[in-house]
Amino acid sequence: MTASLAHDRSNPVLSDDLRDVLTAALPELIELRRHLHRHPELSGQEQQTAALVAGELRRHGWQVREGVGRTGVLAELGPSSLPGGGPAPIVGLRVDMDALPVEERTGLSYASCRQGLMHACGHDIHATVGLGVARLLAHVACHDPARLTARVRLLFQPAEETAEGAAWMRAEGAMEGIEALFGVHVYPSIPVGSIGVRCGSLTAAAGELEVEVLGEGGHGARPHQSTDAIWIAARVVSGLQEAISRRLDALHPVVVSFGRIEGGKAFNVIADHVRLLGTVRCLDTELHAQLPAWIDDTVQALCQGHGGEARVRYRVISPPVNNDRELTELVAGVGEQLLGREQVQWLEQPSLGAEDFAQLLEGTRGSMFRLGVAGPEGCSPLHSSTFAADEGCLPVGIGVLTGSLLRWIDRRAARLG
Repeated sequence: MTASLAHDRSNPVLSDDLRDVLTAALPELIELRRHLHRHPELSGQEQQTAALVAGELRRHGWQVREGVGRTGVLAELGPSSLPGGGPAPIVGLRVDMDALPVEERTGLSYASCRQGLMHACGHDIHATVGLGVARLLAHVACHDPARLTARVRLLFQPAEETAEGAAWMRAEGAMEGIEALFGVHVYPSIPVGSIGVRCGSLTAAAGELEVEVLGEGGHGARPHQSTDAIWIAARVVSGLQEAISRRLDALHPVVVSFGRIEGGKAFNVIADHVRLLGTVRCLDTELHAQLPAWIDDTVQALCQGHGGEARVRYRVISPPVNNDRELTELVAGVGEQLLGREQVQWLEQPSLGAEDFAQLLEGTRGSMFRLGVAGPEGCSPLHSSTFAADEGCLPVGIGVLTGSLLRWIDRRAARLG
């Protein structure tokens, strides 16, 4: 175990008993994580992952629903009502399960066995952390049931990478009754044994951009007799970047990145159609609302100025994740007691990454923290073919989330009197 948990006996976040349970379970949890890593599944196709997760949860006494949001798994533990009557409060934890279409090049002994697929964003870590939390809370339910004065709901979410899974699960009632929701995401720039927290905006608003450039085909030897869609598409890619730097306020950063280009039929034929697919990120929600129209106007002008036409489509993926201050401070306090004050980093800036965790927070409070996964040699960026998280992050994530859920339950019970 690369990272160790500190122990404040005067005010323990996790009892000695729970620490022993975690230590005993860790070897099996590592094997589960490596199995998930070997067998990645794309967004919306997480059938085997979901089956494994559901089986593990049932084995430890959780009430499980499968197929929530297509391939999502919902699990609950604890009382459904209070002793004096009325429904028990519900606190939630969301973890995601899907992988990416990336060819793994880590050289790990448990590298992906599925060509072109990889857990390059750490969702295998997230799912394993969720299963670890489930084991510890199951132990509490069995040996100290009076401690669980609230109901805990675990959301094992599909399709985070396509920003669809949160909406799928929400549409099927996964967030009904939840008063607070916690989440976690691995972070390669934070060393294992540490976490990062931030109140307010944690991630950016995000959109999916599709641009079709329409030209007129012709012979490759006589481009002046045609309208080259590939040349115009190149102008769109570079022209948008130039327009951002000169037409938008530099104090409100906007990132447009194209990840896919399709066009052309033969090496000696001028292309009449090119399709560009990309993503847009922005921290300012008001500016983000204006971007679809601004991008459309800019792309149309670029294409028409070079003799072509354009069709522009924009899909809003997710709003920013807005971390609740009270819940974030709760997570930070738990982290300080478990890891030490120096191992809890207060992040100065939000990330331009996106998270559909934000969609689950509509109508409730929540907080997501960053889990450090960089080992002694560092860690490659997320979505990289060489991304490899240090497994010492597992007890840290499990400990911080279990402690946060239990502390929220204790505080909620104190408010109820």
